Amino acid sequence: AFCRGRVVRVPKGPLIRVMGTEVVIPCSVSDYDGPSEQNFDWEFSRETDFVRIVSTWDSTFTSEEYQKRVGHGDIKLRRSSNDAVELVIRNIQPTDQGRYKCSTPSTDATVQGNYDAEVQVKVISDGLSVSGSKARSSMSLRLSEGDSFKLRCSAITTSPEHTHLHVTWQIKSGSTWRDILSLTHEGKFQPGPGYEERYRNGDIRLDTGANDTYRLSVSQASSVDRGVYRCLVSEWVRGADSSWQKIQEKSVEIASVAIQRTDVVISTSNVSVTERDSLDLTCNITTDRSGIFQAEVMWYFSASPDDTLSDAQVLLSMDHDSVVSESTLISLSHVDRNAYRLLVRDVDVEDSGYYFCQAAVWVPLHNGSWHKVVERTSAPVSVVVTALEPDYEVFLNASKTPKFSDDPTELNCRITNAQDTEANIRFTVSWYYRQRLRSDDVVTKELLAMMDADWTLLLGDRSRERTQNGEIIFSKKAVDTFSLRIQWTSESDRGDYFCVISAWSRHRNNSWVKSKDVTSASVSIFWATQDYMLTVEAVKLKPFFVAGHTFEMTCKVSSKNIKTPRYSVLITAEKPLTDQSNPNGTTRIISLNQDSVVRLEDWTDQTRVDGVVLEKVQENEFRYRMYQTQISDAGLYRCVVTAWSPGGGGMWREAVNGLSNPIQIDFQTSGPVFNVSVHSDNPTIYQGELADLLCIVTTEGMALEPDDMSFDVSWFAVRSFALDREPILLASLDRRGIVTQSRRNGSSDLSLERISPLEFRLRVHGCEDHDFGNHYCVVTPWVRSATGVWQREPDIKAKPIFLSVKMDVLNAFKYPLLIGIGLATVIGLLSCLIGYCSSRWCCKKEVQETRRERRRLMSMEMD
Repeated sequence: AFCRGRVVRVPKGPLIRVMGTEVVIPCSVSDYDGPSEQNFDWEFSRETDFVRIVSTWDSTFTSEEYQKRVGHGDIKLRRSSNDAVELVIRNIQPTDQGRYKCSTPSTDATVQGNYDAEVQVKVISDGLSVSGSKARSSMSLRLSEGDSFKLRCSAITTSPEHTHLHVTWQIKSGSTWRDILSLTHEGKFQPGPGYEERYRNGDIRLDTGANDTYRLSVSQASSVDRGVYRCLVSEWVRGADSSWQKIQEKSVEIASVAIQRTDVVISTSNVSVTERDSLDLTCNITTDRSGIFQAEVMWYFSASPDDTLSDAQVLLSMDHDSVVSESTLISLSHVDRNAYRLLVRDVDVEDSGYYFCQAAVWVPLHNGSWHKVVERTSAPVSVVVTALEPDYEVFLNASKTPKFSDDPTELNCRITNAQDTEANIRFTVSWYYRQRLRSDDVVTKELLAMMDADWTLLLGDRSRERTQNGEIIFSKKAVDTFSLRIQWTSESDRGDYFCVISAWSRHRNNSWVKSKDVTSASVSIFWATQDYMLTVEAVKLKPFFVAGHTFEMTCKVSSKNIKTPRYSVLITAEKPLTDQSNPNGTTRIISLNQDSVVRLEDWTDQTRVDGVVLEKVQENEFRYRMYQTQISDAGLYRCVVTAWSPGGGGMWREAVNGLSNPIQIDFQTSGPVFNVSVHSDNPTIYQGELADLLCIVTTEGMALEPDDMSFDVSWFAVRSFALDREPILLASLDRRGIVTQSRRNGSSDLSLERISPLEFRLRVHGCEDHDFGNHYCVVTPWVRSATGVWQREPDIKAKPIFLSVKMDVLNAFKYPLLIGIGLATVIGLLSCLIGYCSSRWCCKKEVQETRRERRRLMSMEMD
């Protein structure tokens, strides 16, 4: 185990070989130093001295005795790798029996291991003989598909050594031989590739008989069994290392087998028959079988030529005893030895499809039973059954056509000149719509409704909702007449209409199949339309008036091309942009719909809820009145009119809108001009203090008595340094002196009061940090006119003032510091008391001290 050296190896002998065969003796070397490619020398000895045969590196190595055989190639070296060669001796003879030595020249740095090896070769005579039939040449067999056949082969050996035979039956159907079944030298049966299933089923067997015969039996022969058969025999011997070695092989051709295929065909190709006629098909079995046999026939039907037997429908069958299955309209008869006829009477359209037959050939056995030898299926035959179509025409007419929108439309689809319409024919209708275009564009048809064979109505997407609402009605007025009625025709219904009458035939299973469609000529539903026209004129009845008087205007409406119109009116006002109550500029005041129902829209003046009136004077004239007009009512007033026409189901349909000319309300006045400002003596305060804010109103121009002026005051706050947030209403004071406060979340409180006719004060009690921000007031002046009517002036907004709330640090920390010092003092005193009590009573220990006598020291002299 600890040594390493060159090792030269040859097979363990003796090697037994047959005279006249080729002998191959391998030799290899391992565990060597030097180059990877090693050289080899071969020598031979019959008794003692070795004779040089051949070398891989020295061409002069061969002795004179072997130069001729080496030159002719009968003896040669064949390198298999860098460290292995094979000595090949063709046509070995008894003189070649002896010891063969393989040597390797040293390439090692030190001599270690063995550099040669010997093997003994023993040559025996050829005692193997293989033969077939007694005839000199192989026999020829011509069989029918499903037949059985047997082939015999004789193999014997007279070798003096203990050898075993390996017998293999082979077939050649092309250019290569394939193994069928083998009896190995170890006594095992081994089927060839593709024959395993047939071997397990017993269709292929290999039997041994007397006189060293080997018999191949093949049952259920098929087309794959045609070809040339031979018997291949090899001789094996067990070597010194207990492994089996093949020493020779021989073969002999036994027979040439031809298989006649059995075909099943239908005599006719594609068939076309008329409904109610008979279908006649014949299944022919093509075979050269001359003996006794019976056929089993089964007819199939499928809708597709690609369907398998499991998917197809079995029509009729006849077993090998000529027993036919029962059927009412289908019969199967045996015409002659190889022909079977299928007859289908009174065919229907549903009989269209693909027909094919399956036939199996049965032969009798010696015990009287029957054996199935072959089974084939024919190619499918296409059968087309042409339906008997009824002859009829379709006529479509319009019994009612619309002249205006929302008029009814009725179409009648009639069946005329009907012929060949039996009791098994049923008619249904389908309605279609096609839009008309002025250009040449192709418009696809839209399905309105259709009936199936059971007269069930199926609605299309275009008419489904309207049919369910009762706006479209489909009916059958008579046996030959179908009707379509549109209760209220709209402009979207204009177009071409046509109907399709379908004929349905009843089959043997009471199912209905459509046999024919006939389309009618189209009927155009169209009426000339003109654009709707609507004109609205507003008239101011009183050209001059002052504030406090009644404003009155009328709206006159005229329309064209609208059928029995009704009008709805809306009064709008366009206020000046300075009016902050409506920054958009347009206000909807009051409306009156087509049913004369009045509604207040955006009128928000609660003091004048009954101050605006809109009434219908005539069918096309409306009057608007505004009582006790205010200066804030100044602006442009218009009438927005919508024309409505009657629609389907008693509903009204909007036709067109119109806008009148503007009527202006302008008050020329030289009254006073009001200004508003906000003032505070101390805008910066500390938390908890009182904040005073004054809203001061000043007047310019005409002087007024205090009793002739009144104000609505509202205070707002914006909780930011910049005016980038929504204002918050704090409190308001109306002109009657009623104060309204908004809900507050903090602890601070508000008060709003009037301290003079033109000054209003807002107080914030106990200010908190969230009371900071920009504060301003909005004032709405009210002025009493000479007639005693109060007029509202535009709102006036003051410039905001910023209120800053600071925190008093000393006051904020005064009480927390006093409380902290007091608690610390109390806790300290309590700790001292607890410590004193614990040391005085709880933890006291009694200490026993030894008494010492108090004696004075004595002098040394007295001792």
